[in-house]
Amino acid sequence: LLTFQPNQKTSPLHYSRFRAMLGFAVFLLCAAAACAEVMPMTGFNLDEMKGNWYLIGFATNANWFVSQKDRMKMGLARMEPTPDGDLDMTYTNLQNDGTCWKMTHLAKKTDIPGRFVFYSQRWGNDNDMRVVDVKSDEFALVHTIKTKGDVTEVLNKLYGRTTDLSTDLKKRFEKFSMDTGVKPENIVILPPNASCNISIAKADAVQTSSKQPIVQPC
Repeated sequence: LLTFQPNQKTSPLHYSRFRAMLGFAVFLLCAAAACAEVMPMTGFNLDEMKGNWYLIGFATNANWFVSQKDRMKMGLARMEPTPDGDLDMTYTNLQNDGTCWKMTHLAKKTDIPGRFVFYSQRWGNDNDMRVVDVKSDEFALVHTIKTKGDVTEVLNKLYGRTTDLSTDLKKRFEKFSMDTGVKPENIVILPPNASCNISIAKADAVQTSSKQPIVQPC
C-alpha cells in the first residue's frame, strides 16, 4: 500500500499530485479486479439467449440513470443469434407520451464464449458485455463494462421471459450488483409497462457504425 507522509518541505502542489496519482492507481486496480472477477458463465450456449426478454432489473451508478431511474419502466429486448455467432439485440420501451423508443446493437463475439463487444452510437461508448448466467426459459443476468474516454461504468441487467421473476432471483441480482460496485440505491427492479410493437417502433439509435468496438484483455 502506497503511503505518503507530508513534511514541512513538502509543497501543497506536490502533495496534491501524489494524491491524484494514488487515486488513479486505485482506479486501475479496481478496474482490473472487476475485469478479472466478472466473467461469462461456463458452458455458455448462444441459443439460450434467443427470443424476447423483459428488462426487469437495472443497476448502474451512471449519472444519467441516477437522475432518471424514478421514471424508468420495463422494456422489451429481442435477442437474435447470427450465423457468425454474434448477437443482434433490439430494445424497445413504451414512453410516457405513448410513443415507442427503439435501439439496436450488433454485439460481436469474442474468443471467450458468452463475452461480446459493441460500440454504441447513441451513447458514444465501447461496451464489453458478459452473460453471467442464463436459463433459457426463465432469466438472464448480463454484466456490461462501458467505457467512454477515461470514464468506465458498470451496468447490470436482469432479464426475464415473463414480467415476474422470483424473489430469490431479484435478491441475487441485487447482491451481484452491489458486489460489482453499484450503490444499493441505484439498483432498481423496474415497474411493469405496456409493450411496444418492435416492428413499428421509432428507431432512436440503430447500430450501423463502421467503428470497431474495443476488446480489452482480461
